[in-house]
Amino acid sequence: MPRGLPLSKRTSDLPSRRQVIAALPLVAAAGVAAAAPRPFGDDAVQALAQDLARQPYRAPAPDLPPVLGKLDYDAYRDIRFDPARALWKAERLPFQLQFFHRGGLFHDRVDLYELHDGQVTPIAYSSDQFVFKHGAPTGLPPSLGFAGFRIHAPINRASYFDEVAVFLGATYFRAVARGMLYGLSGRGLAIGTGEAEEFPAFRAFWIERPGAGARSLTVLALMDSQSCAGAFRFVITPGDTTTFDVTARIFPRRAIANAGIAPLTSMFLFSGDGGRRFDDFRPQVHDSDGLAVAEAGGARAWRPLVNPAAVQTSAIPARTAQGFGLQQREQRFEAYQDLEAHYEQRPSLWVEPCGDWGAGEVRLVELPSNTETEDNIAAFWTPAAPLRAGTPATFAYRLHWGPPAPPGVLARVVRTRSGAGVVAGRRRFVVDYDLPRGVSVEGLTVQATTSSGQLREVVLHPNPQTGGARLSFELEPAGPRTDLRAVLLKSGTPCSEAWLYRWSA
Repeated sequence: MPRGLPLSKRTSDLPSRRQVIAALPLVAAAGVAAAAPRPFGDDAVQALAQDLARQPYRAPAPDLPPVLGKLDYDAYRDIRFDPARALWKAERLPFQLQFFHRGGLFHDRVDLYELHDGQVTPIAYSSDQFVFKHGAPTGLPPSLGFAGFRIHAPINRASYFDEVAVFLGATYFRAVARGMLYGLSGRGLAIGTGEAEEFPAFRAFWIERPGAGARSLTVLALMDSQSCAGAFRFVITPGDTTTFDVTARIFPRRAIANAGIAPLTSMFLFSGDGGRRFDDFRPQVHDSDGLAVAEAGGARAWRPLVNPAAVQTSAIPARTAQGFGLQQREQRFEAYQDLEAHYEQRPSLWVEPCGDWGAGEVRLVELPSNTETEDNIAAFWTPAAPLRAGTPATFAYRLHWGPPAPPGVLARVVRTRSGAGVVAGRRRFVVDYDLPRGVSVEGLTVQATTSSGQLREVVLHPNPQTGGARLSFELEPAGPRTDLRAVLLKSGTPCSEAWLYRWSA
């Protein structure tokens, strides 16, 4: 499945529907906005979401012409927006918008509006806005609408508007930082990921027209699904690290016990683990190589990603999460040897909660995958208490797209490798650390545990090649699965992030 799409590998799981909201003040039955009688903003989108959640969810009949619905991935990519028609290009504003045609996997129509001085103007679809490599299909309705949009800005050089962010498919979006390439995705909301997943979808966007000197772009969005409706605000600021300031207000139609807040989606095929099942010239293939979690008080955890044989879900309890994210810590070209994909240029994505989210846990879902074109990794925050029907819930956070955070006061895991042990039946693990300035291996000890089986030959020694430390040990399994944990100690106090790993036979 193409990148940035839901974790499920079945295209039938994609929400291919558009609900007509005739009762809402800004969306007419034909999907064309009327002029707002008063300034439109966050409160108006929240009111739309709340009104929508009070109504039963209704899935309308599909309205995508069959000739577009049958397009395969390559045929869909042959439909390109004409950059000369970009919104705000003629006005020479600091941001420009380009749009995606409906078709292929992207059946849904999303209504797009320009917001300027509190007034709403529909962004009208025309087939003339697109270049069709094999000619435009005949009979396309003038009200077909768009599948999504992308944001362009001069992030790398002042003379060129690069693509910096895209909203396309369900509630998926992606962004890049200066000098980086697209990699992992964010989502508005996840429900039941790793189980019987439900895919909420953005139904409408209001993009605020930027001023001449604007550094940020504001996007408002209306979301809908069987379980809830929602209102979102994104303030997008491109740069060395691109940030999204997000406010999500969720209006549940029913109790939601498995909600994923600030969900992240990525791809992990293989890395330096022994016994990999891929016949590939590249040493590693992934958009992200691990999940990082930070708690109040300075404690941190690092969970290397795996491509499992079966779906697996892991939970990291964090009563007061300070942040979490999927990171691409391996940033050497030599680690990938891929002159086309350049995985060393993929961004990490860090979630910084704003305010107290209360009790909950960070969940990691890993799906088996045989191809790098599928996203098979998800990470998100799940509240300890279900979202209650009829009770709005608000979550504010900042997303940081860019290089992984630099080393701090704790030793940081940079690589994890495994292979056959010296003794038959054992597994050998090697974990490399960066050490903070002024910290040496002398005087450090290791606290290593396993949920089953035994750990043998636990050794910590200097790594003269990196100037860091290397931990090695062998696992003597006692079952089909075990959870491993290791932390470096100095004078009995943790001086590294906790290394977490789930091994399966």
